[in-house]
Amino acid sequence: MVLGGGTAGELVATGLARAGRDVALVENRLVGGESRYFACVPSKSLLLSARRGETWEMAVARRDALTGHRADERIVAGMAEEGVTVLRGRGTVTAPGRIEVDGAEHGFGDLVLCTGSEPVIPPVDGLADVPLWTSDGALAVPDLPRRLVILGGGPVGCELAQVYAAFGSQVAVVEASGRLLTAEAPFAGEVLADALRRMGVDLRLGAALSQVERKESGLRLWLSDGGTLDADRILVAAGRRPRVEGLGLETLGVATSPGHGVPVDETCRVPSSSGDVWAAGDVTGVARTTHAARYQARLVLANLLGEHRAADYRAIPRVVYTTPTVYAVGISPKQAEELGIDLLTAGYDLAATARAAVEADERGRVELYADRSRGLLIGAAAAGLYAEEWMSEIALAIRAETPLSVLTDVVHAFPTYGESVEAPLRELAGRL
Repeated sequence: MVLGGGTAGELVATGLARAGRDVALVENRLVGGESRYFACVPSKSLLLSARRGETWEMAVARRDALTGHRADERIVAGMAEEGVTVLRGRGTVTAPGRIEVDGAEHGFGDLVLCTGSEPVIPPVDGLADVPLWTSDGALAVPDLPRRLVILGGGPVGCELAQVYAAFGSQVAVVEASGRLLTAEAPFAGEVLADALRRMGVDLRLGAALSQVERKESGLRLWLSDGGTLDADRILVAAGRRPRVEGLGLETLGVATSPGHGVPVDETCRVPSSSGDVWAAGDVTGVARTTHAARYQARLVLANLLGEHRAADYRAIPRVVYTTPTVYAVGISPKQAEELGIDLLTAGYDLAATARAAVEADERGRVELYADRSRGLLIGAAAAGLYAEEWMSEIALAIRAETPLSVLTDVVHAFPTYGESVEAPLRELAGRL
């Protein structure tokens, strides 16, 4: 029984069915998940349309075509052909080996949790009484607000700020922490902040939303620093939490708490007092990206089919698909400080590459991070055009623990942005 039909659930269910297992998948929304209909695919489509200079109407039409107009019949039919039984409705475990789906009870042996995550709505006075979007709404409707305020300066907030600013909305981003992309190296948020400001985005950094009120002409927002903003729509991008409540997991002895993921071991097995329970994707709270969900799903599939595979999360990429792109992988400077790692940092400005001159775009930088005690590359960050493509070799180097002596001997094509990693690699090798 696979509970949740998103990226991870679809992959696990289909893989087990192909291996000859008897599989049912429970989904109360759309089979295929948030990424396909309300997140990665529609947002990246709109970002591409913005770069191409398309009209809003063209961009929406292209977005909706790529998401199949948010209809999952074709995907469900394909899964049925593979041998997966799709159960529509909300699933709740009622006892070990028993699950209720909208009033009908079913039995199961193994249970795989793939219920994903849900947006967090901050407890702000008046926010619940005004029109607001989460990313789900913003990426599924044809509306183009004249004035849009985005709460949150993380990856989702930054991507959608660029989308709506590109198509003509007056956009403001409210981020209490004082900078964008707080989990990553400071330079990455600074590069992106400069790009957004150049597009006319009003960045209110270091201020939190205190109150919201309806006015005749729209909405009035009061900020903690005394400032105000007027808007026609508020988009909440203040993070997501694993969807664990109401699943009946307590009947299996699985301990959960609001805001936290289901605990998993290195094989993605969930500690429980009854039966075999597994989990993959956002519900684990480990690494909340589509590619991480796919990785965990492959681990669950392999372990259910008799292999033994353990997870290694050292090199899961984190990408913000704005222009310029922000890419990070491995340990960030903030994490290194929290973990007490003696970090060596070496960087390089993309403006020094020939590719920057060719592209007529000198924005961006790359930084590489090594563990002094181990003499290995353990993290990296980049902000620049196409960084999601040319930084993949660094993810491989971190995952494979490739010696710096080998990395400094790699030859990059000319002219490419990939050349930008050569100088910092040589610097780190020299300092180690």
